[in-house]
Amino acid sequence: MRSRRHWGLGMAATLLGTLALALPQSADAATLIKVDGSSTVYPITEAVAEEFQKKNPKVRVTVGISGTGGGFKRFCIGETDISDASRPIKLSEVELCLDNKISYIELPVAFDGLAVMVNPKNDWATRMTVKELKKLWEPAAQGRLTRWSQIRAGWPDKEIHLFGAGVDSGTYDYFTEAIVGKEHSSRGDFTASEDDNVLVQGIANDPLALGFFGVAYYEHNKDKLRLVAIDDENPKNGDGPVLPTFENVKNATYQPLARPIFIYVNKQALDRAEVRDFVAFYLTAGRPLVREVGYIPLSDAAYDLAVTRVEKRITGSVFGGKGSQVGVSLESLLAAEAK
Repeated sequence: MRSRRHWGLGMAATLLGTLALALPQSADAATLIKVDGSSTVYPITEAVAEEFQKKNPKVRVTVGISGTGGGFKRFCIGETDISDASRPIKLSEVELCLDNKISYIELPVAFDGLAVMVNPKNDWATRMTVKELKKLWEPAAQGRLTRWSQIRAGWPDKEIHLFGAGVDSGTYDYFTEAIVGKEHSSRGDFTASEDDNVLVQGIANDPLALGFFGVAYYEHNKDKLRLVAIDDENPKNGDGPVLPTFENVKNATYQPLARPIFIYVNKQALDRAEVRDFVAFYLTAGRPLVREVGYIPLSDAAYDLAVTRVEKRITGSVFGGKGSQVGVSLESLLAAEAK
């Protein structure tokens, strides 16, 4: 697996990106490509940007991690060229883009599994059902369900400490839709962060912790975390609890926590050669980098369809502005892309 030297410095990268955007623009400001958004998509975009800049030293790509929602807020008022997103665009964001005359091209770049993780010292929660996760995370659990023993009989009568993606994150939106049944609905008494590295450290340092974020961050911190197998109790999606392995996410048996992830490109920005070159690089030479940083690549056919969307300037979302979509498989994504 590719070694990403910046992975442990997510917040620093964000701050540096922000500072870079705040600097006075020089005569060659047209060579700056501004990206912001999902911390889940960040490792892919950061890897692609690093390789692209090696081949194009006169172009500077800044990549921030404001979260999917925070990224769309900036993108839809024209502050950035590309927005990383771990869910499809929502109706409110579609309307914000319309208000500001921002046309966008939606491009799927990978599949991801949301991992549920505990501290390695936790030797009881090796598997959980979707029903148990809902019981733990739904709004009614706040202040009421606070101990491991309340989730399942036989588990220790000890406090449970929860960690999860921040409320501006597409990961939070998707998790709440998939587990609770309503996007942006959950208990509020958990440690939240838009930076997944903060969540990694929180769980790694707390034997009573449980949290969720993209599986790629687990892949880079296996010595600090332990995966929990998830059972959706649907025989169509595998027999019993399933782990978010490469194959289980790719073949859609890891449900309901497998999802496509995206970049959104400002159509007007594609008039600039450096943005066109970067997006083309992302969808071609960037394909092997997806797996190297811990995500599941799309098929070549899917990437080729994305290239066609760029070439033909096909704007809008195939998901109808409905935000998180649970149960989207590679086949259904391909079918939607082909329309």
